[in-house]
Amino acid sequence: MEKISMSELYELPNGWEWKKLGSLSTTTSGGTPKRNEKSYWNGNIGWLKSGELNDGYIDKVEELITEEGLKKSSAKLFPKGTLLIAMYGATVGKLGILDIETTTNQAICGILNDKKMFITKYMFYFLKSIKEKMLIDSFGGAQPNLSQTYIKDIDIPLPPLSEQQRIVSKLDLLFEKIDKAIALHQKNIDEANVFMGSVLNDVFGELKINKTIPLKDITTKIGSGATPSGGQKAYKTEGISLIRSMNVHDNGFRIKGLAFIDGEQAKKLDNVTIEENDILLNITGASVARCCIVDKDYLPARVNQHVSILRLKDGMIPSFLHYYLISPSIKSDLLFSSSGGATREAITKSMLEEFQVPVVSLSIQQKTVKYLNEISQKIEKVKSVQKEKMANLKALKASILDSAFRGAL
Repeated sequence: MEKISMSELYELPNGWEWKKLGSLSTTTSGGTPKRNEKSYWNGNIGWLKSGELNDGYIDKVEELITEEGLKKSSAKLFPKGTLLIAMYGATVGKLGILDIETTTNQAICGILNDKKMFITKYMFYFLKSIKEKMLIDSFGGAQPNLSQTYIKDIDIPLPPLSEQQRIVSKLDLLFEKIDKAIALHQKNIDEANVFMGSVLNDVFGELKINKTIPLKDITTKIGSGATPSGGQKAYKTEGISLIRSMNVHDNGFRIKGLAFIDGEQAKKLDNVTIEENDILLNITGASVARCCIVDKDYLPARVNQHVSILRLKDGMIPSFLHYYLISPSIKSDLLFSSSGGATREAITKSMLEEFQVPVVSLSIQQKTVKYLNEISQKIEKVKSVQKEKMANLKALKASILDSAFRGAL
């Protein structure tokens, strides 16, 4: 599909003009010193990765390189005030303004304000306003990609510097107020989650548990799967669901990022065929110990190696065990080892099999689940309202940005 030029979409006010970004700025990408050369690393020069771009000001970096590493690589030292944009990978289109002097990796393009024809924050806000368009344009290869050629060819609606400054000041003021409101709604969501956690702790803390047994004694299956050969390139646009850790959340299954495999690939994973009412538990990575009950709407399905299936025997209610596993005090038993309190990066099958769970009657399970369902539904309703308000505020920010670069702010 042919890319549409911004200048074709609307007319600018008097005194404004369309300019190619490349005519306003020098652009260049960074580089990575050889990792196996120890003399190139852990010096006193900052080295920024694209994953560290935060759509705001950047005042720190995770890694450092030496003067030798800088000289013997394609890394470049960008001055404070440089505008950065991620050109490819998971963070493509992400922006940042340097509040420090640093080098970057090759996935970052530096937009230098060396010609003094624009205010950096103005350019930042404009590129942020067209991020969705850039993301659409970036698809077409093996991975999303914004080349330097593409970046230089971006049409910039350029008013006089005084008008740029007025727009930036107005946007800063408006966004500060909106961001405070968004933060307040997020705080309400966080507090609702904390409250639910305290309810779970109280319920299972007060529950009369006379006996615990290993998880293996109440399950017919505990097991994780694998990623098909070829990794993400092997995924299909439709077919049999392959559930990954990103889909498994304590408050439910999330469709975002759901992968699909074909029948032949699924056959190789028949031993991890998911059934209705299975509990899914993340066993590796940053989301380790997160769990949910499978959403039957996405069956048939398999799991990859980061997710374990817990299939219960008769007499156990899946929701009861799910609530038990996501209660903060019980989750900490999964997350931390008994010696030294070190965080586990993985939960092995043997750990799961031996993990102690309570033995309670079916009637107590039913009463507990009924009570927790009622509380959970009320909390999710509160969170839903807060999320809707946050979404409206974010949409307002996008609308304000759009107006700003049409001269209507």
